[in-house]
Amino acid sequence: MATKRISEEPAYVLHRYDWSESSLILEVFTRHHGRIALVAKGAKRPTSSFRPILLPMQPLHLAFGGDAEIRTLKSAEWQGGHVMPSGDALLSGYYLNELLLTLLARDDPHPRLFDVYDQVVEVIASEHGEILQAALRTFELLLLREIGLLPQLDVQTMTLRELNWDARYTLVPEGGLRQAHADDRAHLSGAQWVVLQEAVHATAPFTRTLRACAEVMGELKPQLRALLHYHCGVKTLRTRQMMIDIQSL
Repeated sequence: MATKRISEEPAYVLHRYDWSESSLILEVFTRHHGRIALVAKGAKRPTSSFRPILLPMQPLHLAFGGDAEIRTLKSAEWQGGHVMPSGDALLSGYYLNELLLTLLARDDPHPRLFDVYDQVVEVIASEHGEILQAALRTFELLLLREIGLLPQLDVQTMTLRELNWDARYTLVPEGGLRQAHADDRAHLSGAQWVVLQEAVHATAPFTRTLRACAEVMGELKPQLRALLHYHCGVKTLRTRQMMIDIQSL
């Protein structure tokens, strides 16, 4: 049986591991095939054409083949655009990649999420401050929605009652969206949750969700962080801990 070969596949490198003295194992996020593993033979050699290309947050077109769990990279072409980000922007990109590596199953296509990732990477490469933070919250929301872990945001999860626009509600990992208690540190109004619900389910959700997140970042961030940590099975993601350690220096 002939091995299947894929060409011109849009992709991003999420992580890379040493495989031998000269080769690498790549975890890549592709538009039509989801998260897959590839072996890049000879990629560590000084003369390899892969060396300057197989970098995180760089838009690529890949060709690969094989039927095993780890397929073989045949070619990689950089699609141009931005240079590698640095500082906080680079750590933000690694944070996105850690979320994908932790929450996405292999060989499970998510073309809409790939397009959102592509848009967020563009923001990371060119923006800082509040816009960058809003883009991260946007990706978190749309990732959770895409993989079925985001509850409906215009009703209370346990009762399915519609939200009172003036009341306050909080998103909790174990119970979804519920009315806020006096000891809840972060919460949003019913009206703000409804705006987010409409944004994440829009036909083209990135821009609408970005705008909605920009209005509520301070209250939204800890709620999404708790939900993501719950589903990732960790108290703190490694990239998040790295940011905390660097800021404390």
